[in-house]
Amino acid sequence: MTHTPHELGEKFPDKKDKIHELKMNNEHFARLADKYHEVNREIHRIEAEVEAASDVRAEELKKERIQLLDEIVNILNA
Repeated sequence: MTHTPHELGEKFPDKKDKIHELKMNNEHFARLADKYHEVNREIHRIEAEVEAASDVRAEELKKERIQLLDEIVNILNA
């Protein structure tokens, strides 16, 4: 599979250490990050045409990724 875009470390290169720390010490953040990666990878597989999905499903996943990212950003900025 090709490189998966939108990874948290790439989106927030200046916060890689904080992301790692939160993953290790904050269960809620760790679950959010794991779910974000799961959804992001599914979107990537759909866009790379490795996995089939309807346009509706793809849009639902993109909305879920945005919601997860919003919550992750709020925690990173707290």
